[in-house]
Amino acid sequence: MKADIAAITLGVADLERSLRFYRDALGLSSPGVIGSEFVGDETDPGGAVVMFTLGSGMILSLYARADLAKDAGVAVERIAGSPMSLGWFVDDRDDVDRVLERARFAGGTLVRAPLERPWGIYAGYFADPDGHLWEVVYFLKDAQPR
Repeated sequence: MKADIAAITLGVADLERSLRFYRDALGLSSPGVIGSEFVGDETDPGGAVVMFTLGSGMILSLYARADLAKDAGVAVERIAGSPMSLGWFVDDRDDVDRVLERARFAGGTLVRAPLERPWGIYAGYFADPDGHLWEVVYFLKDAQPR
């Protein structure tokens, strides 16, 4: 069996706010909220979701925390923040600074200012408005990922 991660879904408190953050502030392309005609109830999740197709073909989707919890059958408290980080690879060192500044300006939090690491990257961290942690990474020459 071939392992292939095709989508990452982030649970968010407010779909419209998160859409503005990722699409309008960070420049990711999305048609907006789709599936809103599928209304949830106390036990069944709704279908409203935001999807971004990334350059790699992976889908980044945003789903209301309560609906994601219902869909997965877990407590809503489990769908919060980020005990891991997502990596955003950029092609230029200055892009690290630009992405971090755009994220901060749009309502995200600068978690760690960028710095050059001895293993060959220039990187910094931000958190989106829901606390999802992102590392923005530029690979210095001779340190490209395999």
